Amino acid sequence: MLAGLSPDHYSRLEQGRQHTVTDEVVQALSRALQLDEIERAHLRDLAAPTAHRRWAGPAVAQRPDPGMLRLMGVLSHVPVLLLGRRSQVLARNGLLSAVLGHPMEPGSSFARWLFLDPDARTRIVNWADFAAAAVGALRYETGRHPDDRRLVELVRELRRDDPDVARWWDDQRVTFRTSVTKHVAHPTAGPLSFGIESVVGPHDPEQRLVVYTVETDSPTARVLPLLASWTDASRESSRATR
Repeated sequence: MLAGLSPDHYSRLEQGRQHTVTDEVVQALSRALQLDEIERAHLRDLAAPTAHRRWAGPAVAQRPDPGMLRLMGVLSHVPVLLLGRRSQVLARNGLLSAVLGHPMEPGSSFARWLFLDPDARTRIVNWADFAAAAVGALRYETGRHPDDRRLVELVRELRRDDPDVARWWDDQRVTFRTSVTKHVAHPTAGPLSFGIESVVGPHDPEQRLVVYTVETDSPTARVLPLLASWTDASRESSRATR
């Protein structure tokens, strides 16, 4: 009644017997269900005609956008991570690796580290808040790319190996590059606090720069230069021993 649909029409939608859904119906359902902007976009993705969804074969490997890499250079004083499809690491700076205690090599999966590496739960103090938002982002990406076999397999793996992922996935919640405060317990630098912000590339919307922002003159801002110097010293020592 709230959406202005007949019971028969609504039943066909619920049961998957309605092969095409107009934007007007999606908007009406979104208003009736009081969905936010991201949830509306996700519903639109799910309602897209199946005829327009086809698997295009193996995806071409993503390359870091040069402009995003230049931006990373400007932001060298804070941890920065460039992510692509399926939360694949495309690039990161040394501070990011030092803060998280993991090399985060390009080509690795940030999601697999977050959910399957026990150290992630220890290092990130508010891991549950951050991880739940990451699951919502995976669900949103799956709605946009339902025929991405590697993405589907990643979600299947995480749901199988981590009961928290399975529980959050069943909640049906979606997020999209949500700003989340991350608290990190660093074994040497002590407690660190970051505001996580995402920047979408102008040339490739599938790439996002994740910036760990800090409050000016905060304890975290004061200790980051020291952490960066330790990282640089460790890198030089490693080179000298080769």
